Amino acid sequence: MSASPQAPAGADTRSGTPGRHATILLSVIVVTQLMVVLDATVVTIAMPKIQQTLGFSTSALSWVQNAYALAFGGLMLLGARAGDILGRRRVFISGVSVFTLASLLGGLAQSAELLLAARALQGIGGAIAAPAALTLLIMSFPEGRERTKALGLYSLVSSGGASVGLLLGGALTDWVSWRWGLFINVPIGAVLVLAARRYLTETPTRSGRFDIVGALTSTLGITALVYGFIRVASEGWSDPVTVAAFAAGVVLMAAFVLVERRAEQPITPLRLFVHRERSLAYLTMLFLVGAMFGMFFFLTQFLQGVLHFGPLQAGLAFLPLTLVLFATIRLVPRLVERLGAARMMLSGAVLVAAGMLWLTRIGEHSEYLTAVVGPLLLFGLGAGLIFVPLTSSALAGVASEDAGAASGLLNVLQQVGGALGLAILVTVFGTASRSAAPLPAGGPAEQARHVLSEGIGAAFVASSVFAVLTLAAVLLTVRPWVRAAVARTRSTAA
Repeated sequence: MSASPQAPAGADTRSGTPGRHATILLSVIVVTQLMVVLDATVVTIAMPKIQQTLGFSTSALSWVQNAYALAFGGLMLLGARAGDILGRRRVFISGVSVFTLASLLGGLAQSAELLLAARALQGIGGAIAAPAALTLLIMSFPEGRERTKALGLYSLVSSGGASVGLLLGGALTDWVSWRWGLFINVPIGAVLVLAARRYLTETPTRSGRFDIVGALTSTLGITALVYGFIRVASEGWSDPVTVAAFAAGVVLMAAFVLVERRAEQPITPLRLFVHRERSLAYLTMLFLVGAMFGMFFFLTQFLQGVLHFGPLQAGLAFLPLTLVLFATIRLVPRLVERLGAARMMLSGAVLVAAGMLWLTRIGEHSEYLTAVVGPLLLFGLGAGLIFVPLTSSALAGVASEDAGAASGLLNVLQQVGGALGLAILVTVFGTASRSAAPLPAGGPAEQARHVLSEGIGAAFVASSVFAVLTLAAVLLTVRPWVRAAVARTRSTAA
């Protein structure tokens, strides 16, 4: 039996239980989410190959990741509003189509400029499709066990997709070409569009306005700041273009705040930041993802440029983090029930900080087993412990009319945090590389390896600062919970 437009798309209208197409519907949504999440990192392992093929500088290379993250994160809330106004099935299909076409163009790109344009277009497609996918999932499964299972699978993919992208990117780059990290989306996207047309039911539309000015000022503002940091890495702080980029970023972000205060239907309701614990949760996500994406980017450079791993070896090198992260995320819901969210977040933040501080000891003579595996295990375990309770903290107490904006903003901060954090680390890397003392002896290859190692080491020091800031934000977040627990203990003892 097909569902009516007012009923959940995958549910039987009489019983409220998942219908015969529910498995296909869930597969479409989850595979779409996996595709847009892992594409943030699927090219990370291929960075050295992309640099050789298209002539990127080391600092400009980060734009291959940032162009996607900024477009994805900056326009995601606008994509969510489009689903409300135009219908989520229509918007979902449009987003996947744009993403698929952009993947084809990126795989065919013969210049750095064309690849960056394609990556930005991919981000736009992801920003359109991802919010509609989550809403369609919620509408397709009634509250209770089936929705919980569906959301559990969706959360697993969302949290672990980035690390899966590292493994997939390494395999495709080594076996075929870095271009297949993008080409692989084309057949998958085509199948998703066909399946969505057949199995997804359109949702009711509603009147509303697009806060285009808010979306553009925020996206362009963050992009200007990221550009400024990356330009510092090559041109220095006194460069006029660098100064202009930072000035433009500050002005645009101030304009964004003014626009959102006055907008009738703001894309980011500023009242979301009034709640202290929610604001701290957003800040924690910003720092955590900044540390994570910086670690992915520079550890990839270290594995291939210093340890001379091939792309597949480098992808497999992240396997300890991937396995621990997936396993931990599966266990966290039960651990939260027994030990509480505060303990999970605090333990996770301590482990993340320990892992990043361990990586600061890395050098050109370090070995994978002694210098990399341990930090990856600590980081994967820590991040796994943080993500689920952090998400709950960010969404706790949100009014029903702000639920979509609050959850969307959390996803936005993951992308923006990754882009901004990586830009800052690239600045540190560039400064340290330029000031690295040459080796007293050694050929050009040894000198280049030494300079790369010095720059990466400095970047890991800066990344550890992000990890320590994550811990500080978590401490401020859990302080009220700790006080309440102490008060309960004292009252029980009395």
